[in-house]
Amino acid sequence: MSTILIIDDEPGIRTVLSDILVDEGHTVRSAEDGAQGLAELAGGSVDIVFLDVWLPNMGGIDVLKRIREHYPDVEVIMISGHANISLAVQATKNGAFDFLEKPLSLDRTITVVRNAAALKDLRRENRTLKSTLFMDDRMVGSGPGIEAVRDLIAQAAASDSRILVLGENGTGKELVAREVHARSARAEGPFVELNCAAIPESLIESELFGHEKGAFTSAVQRRRGKLELAHRGTLFLDEIADMSLVTQAKVLRVLQEMRFERVGGEESLSVDVRVIAATNKDITALIAKGRFREDLYFRINVVPIRVPPLRERKEDLPELVAYFMAKFKPPALQEPKTVSPEGMKVLAAYRWPGNIRELKNFVERVNIMAEEPVITAASVKSLLGAEPVAESGGLLDPYRGMSLADAREAFERDLIAARLRETGGNISRAAEALGVYASNLHSKMKKLKMTAEK
Repeated sequence: MSTILIIDDEPGIRTVLSDILVDEGHTVRSAEDGAQGLAELAGGSVDIVFLDVWLPNMGGIDVLKRIREHYPDVEVIMISGHANISLAVQATKNGAFDFLEKPLSLDRTITVVRNAAALKDLRRENRTLKSTLFMDDRMVGSGPGIEAVRDLIAQAAASDSRILVLGENGTGKELVAREVHARSARAEGPFVELNCAAIPESLIESELFGHEKGAFTSAVQRRRGKLELAHRGTLFLDEIADMSLVTQAKVLRVLQEMRFERVGGEESLSVDVRVIAATNKDITALIAKGRFREDLYFRINVVPIRVPPLRERKEDLPELVAYFMAKFKPPALQEPKTVSPEGMKVLAAYRWPGNIRELKNFVERVNIMAEEPVITAASVKSLLGAEPVAESGGLLDPYRGMSLADAREAFERDLIAARLRETGGNISRAAEALGVYASNLHSKMKKLKMTAEK
């Protein structure tokens, strides 16, 4: 049976749903908001999540995106008492397995859980059957972009210098870090990963430094942190830009001295660790905004390696597709499936916002759901779930990789500049066109450091 997490702010819903699932033989855990839910996911194995759309602090759709990004094998079933078609479509596009309306139907709930568990079991079996041939993913491709990355890896692996891997989500930053580790003198030591974005701020120091028994309420025994576990090996700090300034200061001290204390402890521990960091954000922009320490940036950015997004290395698509087709080949087939030339054109026209991770999931989906040995263009479009032309419209390209606050500020600046150009720099007319008072527009422009040029 499955381990199921219920994330809902209504105690009654958690209780009723928990009773139903326990009666079906499942193990059930619960959380009253998104932060607690993500902490539960970080703390142990979860197969299925029931996630309420309307949650305090962090909305259900935002939590869903975090789960799909950091726990792609977990099936998420969205629930809502105020459901509508557009909300259901949005949830599905973001990777939800299904969408249920409150009050929950007993039969429907049980059926959806069984279907989600069946799909998860099928994926697990598929991976197990391939494990003897594909223990880990590897860097695939022979285009100039990926060859440049390989050259940098070869040069950096020979030293013990710190590395900063830059690239969008899904480009393979962890593969780069693992390849550096495998080629280095520390290859026989541990490779320890810490995803800074997947762990709540209240727990990240405990994860990184460990804690002593009694350090906080749930610290029932001493626990070694990632730094300690990575001794004489490599520590990979994924999404390091998501660390708080307080944690950044402590990490800086560790990099300077290679010493630290466990949370709640007084003993100073010494470690021998190579640190490789990665991020999908523009750190220099975060430094300018005071959200990332410049001194820490200089410490980790000794050797920068930029991993190109898939849209910049379309020449590698055939190799990547063939690799993943072989990896996810159904046991009943003698040969892996292939994609028709027309289908490859559809794949090449698509922008791949999720990069290699999205392509990998797409090929796995093809092997589960498509019956034909040669995948047609029509099947590619259907299983891709998006029209290539619509994706390539580029409306959101200027805001790619930005936080909501940064994107809002950039949009406001662009819109105000456009209205000022249309009105010849006339503040009053621009304010009228924007639907705000001239005094408010002046204040906004001052905040954005803008001037009205005639």
